[in-house]
Amino acid sequence: MQMNHLAACITGLLFFCLISCSKKDDTPAVSSVSIPVLTTDSVTMIIHNAANCGGTITSDGGAAITRRGVCWTKTPLPLLTDDHTEDGTGTGTYTSRLTGLDTNTLYYVRAYASNSKGTAYGNTMSFKTLRIVNYGVATDIDGNIYPVVKIGGQFWLSKNLRVTHYRNGDAIPHVTGDNQWKVLITGAYCVYDNVQVNDTTYGNMYNWYAATDSRGICPEGWHIPSNDEWNSLGAFLGGSGIAGGMLKSTGTLEQGTGLWYAPNTGATNSTGFTGLPGGTRFNYGSFYSIGNLGNFWSSSDSSSVNAWNYILDANNGELVRTYNFKTFGFSLRCCKD
Repeated sequence: MQMNHLAACITGLLFFCLISCSKKDDTPAVSSVSIPVLTTDSVTMIIHNAANCGGTITSDGGAAITRRGVCWTKTPLPLLTDDHTEDGTGTGTYTSRLTGLDTNTLYYVRAYASNSKGTAYGNTMSFKTLRIVNYGVATDIDGNIYPVVKIGGQFWLSKNLRVTHYRNGDAIPHVTGDNQWKVLITGAYCVYDNVQVNDTTYGNMYNWYAATDSRGICPEGWHIPSNDEWNSLGAFLGGSGIAGGMLKSTGTLEQGTGLWYAPNTGATNSTGFTGLPGGTRFNYGSFYSIGNLGNFWSSSDSSSVNAWNYILDANNGELVRTYNFKTFGFSLRCCKD
């Protein structure tokens, strides 16, 4: 009887344990991951076919952010299945550039972020692209005509200068020989490789002395931009790291669609500036890098022998500031007084 009672107790205890363990194992795990939390940033730098936006991700929801950007449509509540950017991973603030927009059109935009739980959206913002406005043309003393574009609060010529006279009618010396070019301490111009057809395509190349001659080289009412004016241009376009792409003409030589060598990284010409790769003439006279580089003088010097210039490059989308000898030959653009 005692053995039967003990066996019954053991059997009951095992049954209780099995029931208890079974109930614990059947309880579903509670996930601590949720979708991200974010807001949409203000829309800025709006032009006729592009704008800047972005987002700020304040929480990843407990899982890594694997995708982020902004999406936009012409109707409210844009989704990731609509037009969108891809702007990396992780939390924090990021900036997006919306391109290929229609002119004078209302758009809705909102930031998005994705983790393993799903995709979350920020608040919806709206903006309207600008109308394309004809800002007219400017004409130099030789009769060359240059279209005018407005970028931010500035007006720029959208072609490289090809003038051969100062505004008072004095001729700018045309210097072809290397030995003559390298000893110049006064204004002069040349054409890349001394091949005249390059003047028509890329404009002339000028040393800094010609660019800043007191007789004036730009059309009446225009001037060579200062270092500060070039910096303002880059800042308006979102910074020097991306401004070059918006200033460069599009297409490549390899594809027969443009004047830049591939890859012509980031080129959209969304500003209408139509920056060209006119190359360089070194201070000792040799020509270099047509198709790869566009070099433009500023009117500001950095020392008695050097001056600031700005570079567009086929291999990146930057607007790079550097300085070179005033005897280098670069392209010129003019900014309205």
